Amino acid sequence: MDKIIHTSTHLSCDTHRAFEMFTVNDMLQSWLVPLAAVEPVVGGRYELFWQPEERENFSTLGCRVTAVEPDSFISFEWKGPKQFKHFMNEANPLTHVTVFFIPSLDVENATEAHLIHSGWRSSPEWEEARQWFERVWGQAFEQLQMRVRSVVVDSHALV
Repeated sequence: MDKIIHTSTHLSCDTHRAFEMFTVNDMLQSWLVPLAAVEPVVGGRYELFWQPEERENFSTLGCRVTAVEPDSFISFEWKGPKQFKHFMNEANPLTHVTVFFIPSLDVENATEAHLIHSGWRSSPEWEEARQWFERVWGQAFEQLQMRVRSVVVDSHALV
């Protein structure tokens, strides 16, 4: 049985800006990683580098975009860090992430972002990795929410 990770957040921006937070390298580098190489087209790169000096161990090197609909969703392959590399990064297929961007029905100019990370196998080491990523994705979405909030505050200060 395939276990999934599902995390979500409300963002104080429209779906276009939310989509850009996952597809524009400078924006990814503002909240998630020090270095991003993303090409938001099917087959394009989805490479994120947490430690650019250790590209083989702390990145999504070689991962590709599998589906994209601008401002609606993006799907991409995913790899694990060094401690899970020996099984996660050699799996066929790799684990898979899809992020959906849904306009808020309650608040104008707001978006619900939903992330689904699938492809987890059932061994104890896979379950350990899944639990680790569940925590990490939750922390990442908190960072994303804070980054979007600070951009909104900064743009209002300019008015």
